[in-house]
Amino acid sequence: MLSKEDNEFLTRAGKGTPMGEMLRRFWMPALLCEELPERDGPPKKIRLLGEDLLAFRQTDGRVGIVEPHCPHRGANLYYGRNEQCGLRCSFHGWKFDVDGNCVDLPTSPPDSGYKDRIRLQAYPTREWADMIWVYMGPRETMPELPQLELGLVPAGHRFVTKKWQDCNWVQSLEGAIDTSHFSFLHKVLATDDEAARRAMSRAALSDQAKPDDRVRWVQNDPRPRFSVLGHDTGLVIAGGRKTDGPELYWRIAQFLMPSHAYTPAAFPGEIYYGQTWVPVDDVNCWIYTYCWQPDRPLSNSERAKFRGGFNVHSEVDADYKPLRNKDNDYLRDRSVQLTENFTGITGVSEQDAAIQDSQGPIQDRTREHLGPTDIGIVEFRKLVMGTARRLAAGEPPAAAHKASRYAVRSGGWIAAPDKDLATVMTERFGHDRGYIGNQYGLGD
Repeated sequence: MLSKEDNEFLTRAGKGTPMGEMLRRFWMPALLCEELPERDGPPKKIRLLGEDLLAFRQTDGRVGIVEPHCPHRGANLYYGRNEQCGLRCSFHGWKFDVDGNCVDLPTSPPDSGYKDRIRLQAYPTREWADMIWVYMGPRETMPELPQLELGLVPAGHRFVTKKWQDCNWVQSLEGAIDTSHFSFLHKVLATDDEAARRAMSRAALSDQAKPDDRVRWVQNDPRPRFSVLGHDTGLVIAGGRKTDGPELYWRIAQFLMPSHAYTPAAFPGEIYYGQTWVPVDDVNCWIYTYCWQPDRPLSNSERAKFRGGFNVHSEVDADYKPLRNKDNDYLRDRSVQLTENFTGITGVSEQDAAIQDSQGPIQDRTREHLGPTDIGIVEFRKLVMGTARRLAAGEPPAAAHKASRYAVRSGGWIAAPDKDLATVMTERFGHDRGYIGNQYGLGD
């Protein structure tokens, strides 16, 4: 358990908080590229890390993320005009580009230098991997974008979307890296073929359309043997479960600083899945959900499956809110809970959300009692809180400046019981921490 003070330290992400300042030293997704489809289109209100902001795509295609209030007299630029490479305030016509420069000041004399002293707060942006990324930290420490594999593969090899969540970002992320819960929360109860097919249709245990050995091994062994390995940009969190023979079935997840996590299911040739958490404020977050196949393009049928809700992907509305959510009790069906799956909720992502939301807007960790399968949670907290404390003492986060080391994979493997995790990782990925950057010319 944590003290009340440590729980506050861990979960508060606003400006000036230790965790909020640490998060601001990393690039994070702010929008999907598809949310700003038009040059000179309408600006979009967004909220990140407790800050209200505006996003817009100007005439030359560049994206700006800026404070919403004009520095003249505080009018909201949301009501302004996005025109000719700038956002013009509707009150008095002051105009600002994506970098926050005042590019026109029609209320001042033409020869005045006043506009050169006026700036709008603007954050650097990059478009990459179908997402618009933002950096909200000091410019002098701005790192390169993290080289997540989904951004290294061709666009046709990935699928990216997002979903809203009604709780603090930390408890949602902790739910994702806690892979022991798969033995219960996502358990398939159905035994007849049709019911089992329905229960597995949105599964996260494998890419199969029906239960296979891996599903059975996960469900039959609720006490995986956990191991955690640190690396340059995060943690490998792996659990070994019993199989039908002497071997262990390893499910290997990755946590990458400050808020990315990869699921532990993929065998060679299967699809890889991951998520990135972005705090809206202390009690809500966006989760960017994505998957990729390094060796081939994703098919139209696979994309349709993801849009309908599969693995980490939720079925969402036009505003990216899950159709099964807190307001409608996730459309829980008690009869389905008795016969088909453990919760009566359709969708692995929605099952996760229901449990994570049920912990409260911010989980009270002073009341928790951790056990042997929570080692990954403990190591995650030590890593992010330690990084935030070191930053407060003047030491920048090292992971933020090791962009190439984000090129890692997670996944599953079957290995002899006497092999340690580093050996299993080397067998599965060719590297003891899952690094695959050399395949993309990033070096060893």
